[in-house]
Amino acid sequence: MVDKELLELIVCPETHQALGVASPELLERLNARIEKHEVKNKAGTALLVALVEGLVRSDGRVLYPVVDGIPMLLIDEGIELA
Repeated sequence: MVDKELLELIVCPETHQALGVASPELLERLNARIEKHEVKNKAGTALLVALVEGLVRSDGRVLYPVVDGIPMLLIDEGIELA
């Protein structure tokens, strides 16, 4: 899990909006799509591994994966949700 203090400091690298922890329901829906090979990040790379954690932009349109407790805060790593 991303440290609460860190979460208060980091923002979306693209829009500088706040980020929040993705809900289990959102991750479940996204992982179902990943399993069907329907999800690509902004760089166009298909996601092949289910997500355990993610950070969602405050507008709910982009999710940044968290891998081994490290937020992947590069624009190309973002996953469009809307």
